[in-house]
Amino acid sequence: MSGGLARIALFAYRLAGIALYPLASPYLTYRGLKRKEDPARRLERLGYASLPRPRGPLIWAHAASVGETLAIMPLIRELRRRQIHVLLTTGTVTSATIVEARLGRKVIHQYAPLDVKFPVKRFIAYWRPDACITAESEIWPTTIAELSRRGIPQIRVNARMSDRSFDRWRARHSLAEALFEKLALVVAQSDLDAERFRDLGAWPVIVSGNLKTDTDPPPFDETVLAHYRGQIGGRKTWAAISTFDGEEKAAATVHKALKEKNGQLTVIVPRHPERADAIETMLKEEGLSVARRSRNDPVTESTDILLGDTIGEMGLYLRLTEIAFVGRSLTHEGGQNPLEPAMLGCAVLSGPNLQNFRDAYQNLARKGAARVVRDVEMLAKAVHYLLINEPARRKMMDAGHETMQEMRGALGKTVKALEPYINPLTVTARLQPKPKHKPKAAAVR
Repeated sequence: MSGGLARIALFAYRLAGIALYPLASPYLTYRGLKRKEDPARRLERLGYASLPRPRGPLIWAHAASVGETLAIMPLIRELRRRQIHVLLTTGTVTSATIVEARLGRKVIHQYAPLDVKFPVKRFIAYWRPDACITAESEIWPTTIAELSRRGIPQIRVNARMSDRSFDRWRARHSLAEALFEKLALVVAQSDLDAERFRDLGAWPVIVSGNLKTDTDPPPFDETVLAHYRGQIGGRKTWAAISTFDGEEKAAATVHKALKEKNGQLTVIVPRHPERADAIETMLKEEGLSVARRSRNDPVTESTDILLGDTIGEMGLYLRLTEIAFVGRSLTHEGGQNPLEPAMLGCAVLSGPNLQNFRDAYQNLARKGAARVVRDVEMLAKAVHYLLINEPARRKMMDAGHETMQEMRGALGKTVKALEPYINPLTVTARLQPKPKHKPKAAAVR
């Protein structure tokens, strides 16, 4: 694609957004009915603020979903320590719940505006960010253009580029260059990610490692954990976490294959809890007894599956087991984050499709902390082996702890790279007089 065609493509994208804008409100209403939007905060997606802008420097941080939100939290805490206000936008209801639980009033949370001219302009004009920091991989052309037009630095942190995304952008190199050259700085997870961003026109690009290695372990309620441990007693357990469609069926197959030998409890934590009704129906059709966390169902000796259908309790589920299969890797592509189970001392299993977390899995596998299984049969054999072989299980768990310690340090490297942008804001923030009265909340229009 030539430079001229790239400009035409971007113009067509913006024009299409303007033309479809009248349908935005019905579209958001429909998504609200599907529980994919918060109906009470629907207007935030159209760029209308529901909270006041504080005085002083403000950085707009964007994290699309749960994984990106968790990754950027250590950086947000560092910015707040420097007295810089942080406006954090996310794109999903689940991630908004995580922000409320883990950051509370430390940040201003809003839902990200749709990547359409009117919402984006309205959003930027109200919040007037001094810089924009986005996590990982999302590219929104209209937002990039509007920030660039106002001279607001755009920084990508914890940046990664999947095989599929790189192939798509490379096939449209001029379009990619027209967007990526507007980024003031890219801080990549790995050397491969950095090379890909440079190839697509980003500059400068540095490597920091994965911010997720510097996150705190996921929290848990000690009373709830003790409650479930008491109900589980001495039963063996294993977990299938962050599962996608088809992987719950795989976990059920594994459970049935091993039940007579081990009498184990299987914990299933779907990536999207709204699928829980369909998952429970499938499990019951398989002849399995299901206890749902959202209903506080008791786990008895006859319970086959504990269905973790709640948001923000991964710390609970992972502390109930020492073996974790990480989903979106067996029946779907890309993989999910293996660092949380490794951090909490779980032996990690994964399917072969883990492109989005290749570097993390390579580090874990090199130390013997993670194993890749090709299919359901191999998964069943791996789970059985780890359930009955405590020395092998402990060896994988210890290797996970060791790997996590070696991988830490991404936060310090990221902050150092950001210093030219955040140091002046820190000085301004510390010189800012403290407001005597809290500002009134902005009206949502």
